[in-house]
Amino acid sequence: MRKRLGVNIDHIATLRNARGENHPDPYTVALKVLKAGANSITVHLREDRRHIKDKDLKILSSNKSIPINLEIASDPQMVNIALKNKPSFICLVPEKRNEITTEGGLNLKKNKNKIKNILEIFNKHNIRTSLFINPSLQDIKLSKVLGSKCIEIHTGKISNQIKQQKNYSKELKKIKKCATYAKNIGLEVHAGHGMDYKTTKILNKIEQIEEFNIGHFIIGESVSHGISKVIKQFIKILK
Repeated sequence: MRKRLGVNIDHIATLRNARGENHPDPYTVALKVLKAGANSITVHLREDRRHIKDKDLKILSSNKSIPINLEIASDPQMVNIALKNKPSFICLVPEKRNEITTEGGLNLKKNKNKIKNILEIFNKHNIRTSLFINPSLQDIKLSKVLGSKCIEIHTGKISNQIKQQKNYSKELKKIKKCATYAKNIGLEVHAGHGMDYKTTKILNKIEQIEEFNIGHFIIGESVSHGISKVIKQFIKILK
């Protein structure tokens, strides 16, 4: 059985918003992504709504055949929006207004009470919630203590090392160790951020990782090669 693939379609909305019109349509692309073999759709509803809008989330969530993984900041307003739209899954991510993309994992130690309360709310509503964390044993232990049932390991560092042809063995060992430990204490393990074909091939060998969430590279490659072909290439890698 292959690993699951979640596809982030935020940058379909980025392209649409560049013209202030309705094309390309995130909903239409979401259906194509699933038809091509992906398992879920990831969208990040940011505080500044720079790509995905509230209307996008409402439309996507209204079709219950679309498994939505909603990325949100640990913010009361976002929690209310999530509960209103009832996505299949939620991933709590850090968010700074001026960042171009998510720059690292959650600071669990600093925000533990807030995150614990949010996890309790989503667990009560039976929404699988993952915490987006750096590959750190301390963060994995704390994720379990706070009540999370799932983590997503931030793969930005190893992705950059691989792309820049640097030695990535230390970071790979760290991710392997963290994934193994997380699985052993009962956490479901996901991974994502900055991944391309090569990174996916390397990290796919870590058997404890059950799901990869990939977006920017897929959308970028799709401009040249077509989204179905790109999705199928990832499905092939994950078999």
